[in-house]
Amino acid sequence: MTESNDPDRKAPLKLSPGKLELKKTVETGQVRQSFSHGRSKVVTVEVRKKRTFATGAGGVLHEVKEGPRPPEFEQMVAPAVVEVGETPAVHPLHDLTSGEKATRARALQDARRAEDEARRRAADEELRRSLEEEARRLAAEEAALNAPPVVEPAPEPEPVAPAPSAAPASAETTAAAAAPASTAPSASPAATTATATTPAAPAAKAATEEEEEEDRGKRPGRPAPHKPVPVVKRTEPRRREGKLTITAALDDDDRGQRGRSLAAVKRARERERLKQLQKASEKVIREVVIPETIAVQELANRMAERGADVIKCLMRNGIMATINQVIDADTAELVVSEFGHTPKRVADSDVEIGLSGVSDADSNLIQRPPVVTVMGHVDHGKTSLLDALRATDVVSGEAGGITQHIGAYQVAVHGGQRITFIDTPGHEAFTAMRARGANMTDIVVLVVAADDGIMPQTVEAIRHAKAAKVPIIVAINKIDKPDANVERVRQELLQHELVTEELGGDVLAVEVSAKKRINLDKLEEAILLQAEILDLKANPDRAAQGVVIEAKIERGRGSVATVLVQKGTLHVGDVFVAGAEWGRVRALIDDRGNKVEQAGPSAPVEVLGLAGTPSAGDDFVTVETEVRAREVAGYRQRKERDAKAAAGARGTLEEMFSKIAAGEAKELPVVIKGDVQGSVEAIVSTLERMGTDEVKVRVLHSAVGGINESDITLAKASNALIIGFNVRANPQARDMARRDTVDIRYYSIIYDVADDLRQALTGMLAPTLKERFLGNAEIREVFSISKIGKVAGCLITEGMVKRGAKVRLLRDDVVIHEGALGQLKRFKDDVREVREGYECGMSFENYNDIQVGDVIECFEIEEIAGTL
Repeated sequence: MTESNDPDRKAPLKLSPGKLELKKTVETGQVRQSFSHGRSKVVTVEVRKKRTFATGAGGVLHEVKEGPRPPEFEQMVAPAVVEVGETPAVHPLHDLTSGEKATRARALQDARRAEDEARRRAADEELRRSLEEEARRLAAEEAALNAPPVVEPAPEPEPVAPAPSAAPASAETTAAAAAPASTAPSASPAATTATATTPAAPAAKAATEEEEEEDRGKRPGRPAPHKPVPVVKRTEPRRREGKLTITAALDDDDRGQRGRSLAAVKRARERERLKQLQKASEKVIREVVIPETIAVQELANRMAERGADVIKCLMRNGIMATINQVIDADTAELVVSEFGHTPKRVADSDVEIGLSGVSDADSNLIQRPPVVTVMGHVDHGKTSLLDALRATDVVSGEAGGITQHIGAYQVAVHGGQRITFIDTPGHEAFTAMRARGANMTDIVVLVVAADDGIMPQTVEAIRHAKAAKVPIIVAINKIDKPDANVERVRQELLQHELVTEELGGDVLAVEVSAKKRINLDKLEEAILLQAEILDLKANPDRAAQGVVIEAKIERGRGSVATVLVQKGTLHVGDVFVAGAEWGRVRALIDDRGNKVEQAGPSAPVEVLGLAGTPSAGDDFVTVETEVRAREVAGYRQRKERDAKAAAGARGTLEEMFSKIAAGEAKELPVVIKGDVQGSVEAIVSTLERMGTDEVKVRVLHSAVGGINESDITLAKASNALIIGFNVRANPQARDMARRDTVDIRYYSIIYDVADDLRQALTGMLAPTLKERFLGNAEIREVFSISKIGKVAGCLITEGMVKRGAKVRLLRDDVVIHEGALGQLKRFKDDVREVREGYECGMSFENYNDIQVGDVIECFEIEEIAGTL
């Protein structure tokens, strides 16, 4: 290398052998390591010396000298002890004996093991102190949250003298002790501060040695120097704990300070949990009403609980249910008990409990008009008698001159007193109407025609009155007729245990004439006298109760029910339940067509405002709210629907067995529409009694109102007959019936309905087959003719033989063949018949086994039309 002439160029660096020599700080050696299975291995051992520096006065770093090492360690690693700036004397390990090498290796392992144990104890002690400091800090922060924060100046930390450190056994053990201490994570800020101000490894080693000596009893233990914890002001940002991530750094930049600590989050959660526990302890215990079936959502609403919680409770009990699923009462009771509420089991029928109200006190009862039902045989003058009492002419407007509806009227008699009359039909089909009239009345007036006497419906009326246990007043009508016989009527009444006063009994009998208005006042006096004996009273100041006498549908007014009020007073606007229907009273109309605002006890009125058409005879009760009315009506509708379904299933099964046993039964399907409920009921009962085992009437649908399109559709689908009783079909229904060829028959008299349906059923009956004997013939000779077969030459011994008749072949009085007669000839001519004493030739259809001496019996089958 040549030197440069450039004066600005620096001289190159040169290595001087004596000045820049790198001092050797690592001593190496080799140790033979023996294993238990007999093999050995040479291991190279390096001894390193760590130099520790500390900040002294004036900020000048100076080296911290280590204390003296144990003597055995000095002997083991004497060649490896090196001072800074000196060249250690090298004592090669290969000059030692194998025993010395093994001793040194064991000493080295023992030293390392003791060093690890001391380091572990020091780490455990440091962790325990840090945990205690953290606990104290959390308690202080909790107290600071509950009380106003007090800012105190942070105390100056006391100077901590470096702990005396024991001399390390070797440079390798010193480095091994320092490495874990420097890499151990700090448990708290206090621990981090203490680690930063004092040397970690010597302090940990000194503390470990002191603890070991104290445990061994070599010398009394000294308390560890107290490390003050700096008080962090609430206004100062806290130091970061844990790893620094990008998300945490971004959040800190946005907020300007650190977020909530984990301890703060835990405290917030604990406060929330305590709040929930306190809320649960203050839970309201409810009485939950449980019906026979209830939806999960409805059960949750009644308990004021979340629906999800109820579903979880059901799942814990092994029931997988949705929010809209219906559960039974037992399951609902179990859920209510688990939520801590009080279950109260109720049945569906409990909605009717208390519907009739409480009993009336005697002090609240006042006199009420008597309710009188007029009963008797058809065409005995019941309606005429009521017209005479009311000065009206109802009978002239009735079809056929007979009553086919049940009516209710109120008559004002002399003296201001009132009597409520109920007129019942006398036809045999209206048995149910007469039974209802007898059950809702106080007195029965039995009308008997003087010229006709006791008739079947008169006897039926007597039985209904006795079954209802009501008194009977006999009105002997039509006494103005020339053939009237009043005494005969009294004698016939004795046969039915009705003894009149004239014959020494207690039954009042009044001879009247509705046409001539004879003795009508005496009939009224008898009724009032009987009512006075009965002492009829009612409470008008309560919720109204009564009975539905009749129900119908009118155009423009909807469903209309004739109601007889029995208790209380019915007002416009009252909410009521009538059988399976409910409604609100929109208007009240009396028997003369006048609007009234209220109706008291024993008053018959027409009620408008029903949601549907009730059945005649249903109870009528006013309730407090519409909710109660809907509940009661819904329960009754479900009950009726279930009863019809059960009856329909049972009837279908019985029909199936009967068809299997007796062949296919013929049915006449009909759809019945009437003007009032009572008439429809009477027609249905009449037609059902008309059937036999072979043919019968099947009522597909019966209702009140006009014939509409749905009735036509039902009749077309079932090939049924539509009967309209005092109703007509609307134009659309008539067009549909004409297009679909559906038969609609209109009637206004129930006799005609019964007669026409009876004829229709009679036509459906299969004819009766009857065998008629014609005569006998004896075979005298048998002829065989080609292409014809055998021909019997016969002599007619009895009766006659006709062509085309049925024959039986008898051999020894045993029937061996039955069939048809093929040919009948006399000589060579075909004849129609051959009478007794003549000879003829006969052949059978498809049969040739005939012999001389056989007897031929001739007969024919007659078809006789069936009758009901």
